[in-house]
Formats: sequence, C-alpha cells, structure tokens
Amino acid sequence: MRTALLQSSGRPGSVVENLKVLDEAAGRAAAAGAGLLVAPEMFLTGYAIGEGVGRLAEPADGESADAVAWVASRHGLAVAYGYPERDGEAVFNSAQLISADGTRLANYRKTHLFGGFERAHFAPGDRPVVQAEIGGLTVGLMICYDVEFPENVRAHALAGTDLLLVPTAQMHPFQFVAESVVPVRAFENQMYVAYVNRAGTEGEFEFVGLSTLAGPDGVARTRAGRAEQLVLADADPAFLAASREANPYLKDRRPGLYGSLI
Repeated sequence: MRTALLQSSGRPGSVVENLKVLDEAAGRAAAAGAGLLVAPEMFLTGYAIGEGVGRLAEPADGESADAVAWVASRHGLAVAYGYPERDGEAVFNSAQLISADGTRLANYRKTHLFGGFERAHFAPGDRPVVQAEIGGLTVGLMICYDVEFPENVRAHALAGTDLLLVPTAQMHPFQFVAESVVPVRAFENQMYVAYVNRAGTEGEFEFVGLSTLAGPDGVARTRAGRAEQLVLADADPAFLAASREANPYLKDRRPGLYGSLI
C-alpha cells in the first residue's frame, strides 16, 4: 500500500486552514497513487497553542472528523491525523484513522505524555493497542513518545500490526529517534513504521522533520528533510511476510524469562 507522509505544522491555531492543507495534500497523495495519508501529531489545531488546546478540542465524532471524512472520501484514500480530543472534561492527545469511504475506523489516545506541556493539557490514554484493517494490512496507531517505549511497539507486534502509524511532534535535540530508534523498532518487531513529524519552529519548540517510513529490514523506504514536505513509499505485504520468515523474533521469544520486566 502506497503511504503518503505529510510533514507539516500546518497553520497553528486554525482548524479551517489545517483542513485546507490536509485536503491539498490528500489530492497530491491520491494523484501519486497513495491509499493512505498520514499527518503529524496535533495537526488539526497545532501543537504549541497553549490554552487553545482545550478551546479547540473536539469529540472524536465532531465537526472536524466529518470534515476529514469528506477529504478522505473526496480523494479516495484513508487519512490518519492528530488532534486534541474532548471527552467530557478530559482532553486527550489523539490520532484518528478514517477510511477512504469516510468511515471512522480507529481512534487512539496517547498513552505516554511527554514533558510538562503535555501533562498540563492532556489526560493519558489507557489503551495501548488500537488497530484497523486497510488495504490488506493491519494498521496500528501510536503517537510520538509512545514509540520510544519498546513494550508499546512489541504489544502491537504481538497483536499482528503490519503498519504502525506514528504521528509525532519530534523536536530538537531528539532527532536520533527518527534517524535510529524508529528503524530499529521496525526491524525488531518486523513491521513497517510510518513516523510523521511536524516541521519548523512553533512556540518554544523546534521540530526536526525527518519523517520516515521504515521497513521490517530496518531500512528507510523514504525520509523527508527538515522543511515541509510530502513523501511517499510502499508498505509491501509480500516483503513483510518474507522478512518475518527470515527474522522470526516473535516466534523465538521466551516469555517465561521476561516476567520480571512487568
């Protein structure tokens, strides 16, 4: 499945403008043959928007979800995007996956919050594995800091995730996560990992870009630079099956030895 990674910070503070950016990117991605477009963490509103997080937060089935569903169905490709989700008094840092026909497939709430900014504005999610089926692949959702916990990604591997989508807001000086950690996660868990970052400066944060789709062989199929960019690469089920046969980490595990880890 051809997967498009939208590396962009959009227009922080403006949901309307960010939906326009998403629509334009979806058109380009679809024209290039993509079946899936992935946008960064908190793409819908912007990341460093302070109290705007609570003000702009919406339910998972809110007006913006309907707007993204229209974008997906108009261009005929699935869309995953980050946004602040309101559920009663709580606000979550969430990512939602919508199918090419506009159906809401999956919604994930970030389980590991990073730094004082996130802890001040979000409640942590408590469901580590969220999945859906697209194009013959089992697609999982995760957000940014979550991928830095090996237990999180291994849980997805054990649950059968083939392609893990990781909208992120990776900032300086942690670019080694995009460069090194993400390809290793893909290799050790035998899956594709799409790590999709913001770009440029936003408030106190300098986002490093470097969005990538890493394969189960640990090789980046595509990698963006530091600026706003749309990059594409394929997640190949046949290659994934062959790689899992050649690198049987999950089969060779000995869970009885690992009890002390939890």
